[in-house]
Amino acid sequence: MNTRDLVLVSLFAAIIVALGLIPPITLGFIPVPITLQSLGVMLAGVILGAKRGALAPLLVILLVAIGLPVLSGGRGGLAVFAGPTVGFLIGWVPAAYVTGLIAERFARPAMAALPQTLGFFAAAAIGGVVVLYLFGIGYLAFGAGLGLEKAFLGSMAFIPGDLLKAAVAGLAGRAVMVGYPLLPQRA
Repeated sequence: MNTRDLVLVSLFAAIIVALGLIPPITLGFIPVPITLQSLGVMLAGVILGAKRGALAPLLVILLVAIGLPVLSGGRGGLAVFAGPTVGFLIGWVPAAYVTGLIAERFARPAMAALPQTLGFFAAAAIGGVVVLYLFGIGYLAFGAGLGLEKAFLGSMAFIPGDLLKAAVAGLAGRAVMVGYPLLPQRA
């Protein structure tokens, strides 16, 4: 890993933290708030790729663990890892990795605008929504004792907003690919 990679990982960790400055919206029927930090995870994956993209949320998780209030709502510290949202927090790393992996394979620099944007959207939707929800719902159901049905149904309220975030990540991925491509390419 070179200096450029370290700077990019740190920049996207800072973007994830900055998106946490926007106050969370709580729904009341599920203990997970709506935040914009998952958008930062999607952006890290589509713009930086699998490896560097996964390191950005990992850095944020490390900052949380040492006690910095970098999560939405000013949360931080080891107590976060005992809360009901820890599945979503830990899921950031594999979500960014899968998002980046799909983007590296299906969003080529030489592609036309629409297929490339759709490739980025699909990467963000699969990695940033499906993979993230597997971890988040799994912990809510079994770790927090909410039950699989209640955790799954409660999480469905977040799908429209997360698909909107995936669309924003797809458009941002396309814009960065056109102007300053950072995404590594896989065969």
